[in-house]
Amino acid sequence: MGYASNIGKYHMSRTIGEGTFAKVKLGIDTTNGQYVAIKIIDKQMVLESNLKYQVQREIRTMKLLHHPNIVRIHEVIGTKTKIYIVMEYVSGGQLSDKLSYVNKLSEQEARKLFQQLIDAVEYCHNRGVYHRDLKPENLLLDAKGNLKVSDFGLSALRKPGDMLTTACGSPCYVAPELLANKGYDGAAADVWSCGVILFEQLAGHLPFDDRNLMVLYKKISRAEYKFPQWFTEGQKKLTSRILDPNPKTRATILEIVEDPWFQTDYIPSCGYEHNEKIYLDDVTAAFDLIEENKAESKMPKTSSFINAFQLIAMSHDLDLSGLFEEQDDKKETTRLGSKLPVNETIKKIEAAALDVSLSIEKMNNFKMKMHPKQKQKMIRSCRSYYDLSAEVIEVAPTNCVIEISKSAGELRLYNEFCKSLSSLLLEKSYESSPMQESKVVNINSKSINEIESSEVKHNKDNKDIRGYSSS
Repeated sequence: MGYASNIGKYHMSRTIGEGTFAKVKLGIDTTNGQYVAIKIIDKQMVLESNLKYQVQREIRTMKLLHHPNIVRIHEVIGTKTKIYIVMEYVSGGQLSDKLSYVNKLSEQEARKLFQQLIDAVEYCHNRGVYHRDLKPENLLLDAKGNLKVSDFGLSALRKPGDMLTTACGSPCYVAPELLANKGYDGAAADVWSCGVILFEQLAGHLPFDDRNLMVLYKKISRAEYKFPQWFTEGQKKLTSRILDPNPKTRATILEIVEDPWFQTDYIPSCGYEHNEKIYLDDVTAAFDLIEENKAESKMPKTSSFINAFQLIAMSHDLDLSGLFEEQDDKKETTRLGSKLPVNETIKKIEAAALDVSLSIEKMNNFKMKMHPKQKQKMIRSCRSYYDLSAEVIEVAPTNCVIEISKSAGELRLYNEFCKSLSSLLLEKSYESSPMQESKVVNINSKSINEIESSEVKHNKDNKDIRGYSSS
């Protein structure tokens, strides 16, 4: 495959990663001199492998996430034959590379990287995204030694509490419940993988490892591992709580963050808040010609070779069309009427928030955000997401409209808050009634469509040079 040396405002140079159907090249933004990583995907191979939605899903997932410990996508450029995904360039390589030459990390460095990993994973989970393939090969290090989570090729977008069914991930890092071939909690599975990574950083070797796959799975299912002599009691206690084979009693992210060993020198990494709609115009444009290309050049498929991507496409669970609906379809919105002045209406909102244990953060005189009250012992200086927002719109001196929105977090809290506020408004205004648009109040609104992808095994012969996966 030949690649142009320039695409848009970017100049491309050497290859820094290569996989089955894509290459990753180092690029430079000619407008500011900033380095970027450009993943180049061949459209024809995407068509042949029926992976259009798989690629769109990976792009959308990464665009939804804006966190200092997660690799960012800047933009997507499409030509007639190629898709160019312009990403943040992370120069330090994979965590696995570092572990290969330093053996084990110091307690201080291992703890810092683990704290950043937990912050990034918590941020993902709060937005309904479960990675499902966390391992050192998918963790990059920047020039300052900070961690960046990459490769969301196996991620699933879900509502919190929904069960995943597709077993995937790398054998040594996979949670025991995935081996049972039943539904599992994506959050608990990611936490297990984080525990394996923590053990590996501190010990210099994996807790579960065996050449025989069946023996390996037995060790994982029974959580059979031994701590090295140098492990401290704090390290043992936290690792044991995470590597619990029972997902129901396994430590949650909240419990991990509260752990004394974790709290040492802890500086929370905050996700960037963005209220604006996430535009996917560049993603749509990149795929505009894809069906046209399919009609123009239908290439015969060989029956003698089935690659991993064709294997994925055979799965009946890979209907991803629902994921690419407009974001507003997944945003809960309620409008309530108030026959009270603005100041009194705001007091009612504050009272309703207090009633359901929500904290208030005022954005201006008419808009506020609410989030669950967290335990003081967490000592977190910021929160990675906000559950609810409420805005008061004055219609007349004694008439207001309250617009309540929920873009992330528990539906239960949202319902309880709306119910409490509605009751409080009726106490002083018996004629007030909810002013609701069609489909804006939908307590049982459709959940985020189940997104699953089958296991994609990484080919060791196509090892990425800088940790930029192309699968």
